[in-house]
Amino acid sequence: MSQQTQATTFDVERIREDFPILKRSVNGYPLVYFDNAATSQTPKQVMDVIVDYYSNYNANIHRGVHSLSQEATDKYEQARKTVQQHLNAEKAHEIIFTSGTTHGINLVANGFASILKEGEEILVSAMEHHSNIVPWQMLCEKTGAKLKVIPMNDRGELIYSEFEEILSPNTKLVFLNHVSNALGTVNPIKKIIDKAHSVNAAVLIDGAQAAPHIKADVQELGVDFYVISAHKMCGPTGVGVLYGREEWLEKLPPYQGGGEMIATVSFEKTTYAGLPHKFEAGTPNICGGIAFAAALDYMNAIGFSEIAGYEQELLEYAAKKLKEIEGMKIYGEASEKTAVISFNIEGLHPYDIGTLLDKMGIAVRTGHHCAQPIMDFFKIPGTVRASFSFYNTFGEIDRFIEAVKKAKMMLQ
Repeated sequence: MSQQTQATTFDVERIREDFPILKRSVNGYPLVYFDNAATSQTPKQVMDVIVDYYSNYNANIHRGVHSLSQEATDKYEQARKTVQQHLNAEKAHEIIFTSGTTHGINLVANGFASILKEGEEILVSAMEHHSNIVPWQMLCEKTGAKLKVIPMNDRGELIYSEFEEILSPNTKLVFLNHVSNALGTVNPIKKIIDKAHSVNAAVLIDGAQAAPHIKADVQELGVDFYVISAHKMCGPTGVGVLYGREEWLEKLPPYQGGGEMIATVSFEKTTYAGLPHKFEAGTPNICGGIAFAAALDYMNAIGFSEIAGYEQELLEYAAKKLKEIEGMKIYGEASEKTAVISFNIEGLHPYDIGTLLDKMGIAVRTGHHCAQPIMDFFKIPGTVRASFSFYNTFGEIDRFIEAVKKAKMMLQ
């Protein structure tokens, strides 16, 4: 779609006014920020909420009778309800605030250490981020459970028939990402969740890469656990959410001990608080939780279907232009994917390309993207990854394409 046609339906220039960082220069060039899969940028509306918190009602929550504490508590618990509504969770206490997706995954893995038995099996997909591999390997070491891998094909799609083959009544847990951070592949999670539930296995979905593009409905999905991070959704770093179905959260033991997660404490015995506080030991990232809710409000005001539609057009435009470059290889060409392109140019190291792009003001990610098994599958050291957001433009893609061509010329 042409820039002119798209501009009539999505006012990206107005949106860009909300992001101060997009006005800066890098190495003498206007910034083109294509590392959104790692961390998105933050709009003024969210920054204002952060400043307001520290300027006007900075206090600890749930513990104080004074006005500032009560105000902070109200805002924090309202933020929990905002996340609940966004994910369509049945109950607010099914929303656990964490420090991010990795924290949420480790919380669940730690809890299952007391449930899983030797010889039982857990399944993980071949396209996971390290944070959705390593905790389960650690869990298997603790429990004697076995880790099995759902394979993928050359297009970067999971092979569903092989998932069906390795799934069995001995499967207790299934873990996979909603969207691959390295390839952009959108996995058929509803189909996988339903199949896993047919053998009574629990399912955790890593939603970190999906959440900026897809509004997950956890009740419609029927998922047991869903984890996301604020910093990929226009929010601050250091805060995220674990959604867990109430029945599972009640079964799992606390992840950490300390203040807030207790009901009573004596030297003889401690009893734990109910949900969600059972999993929120210590003083939380209060401002982060409130700012995350503001980021969700911001993105919902634009509309997730509008965001996804625009980003899809950016993706198709960039992929078409990149494929015109001789020696170009794109990894991950699934029929359904988000606005991520991982690529290499024959004979060139991705790090060298990324370094030269940075010299021209263009921020991309290079390396294995914390998804080393994917790189091993394709027998490559890494890729250049360009990941787009709703505040990026077709003009920025044009600059990016010209920069890639220039880098190729300089390196050959």
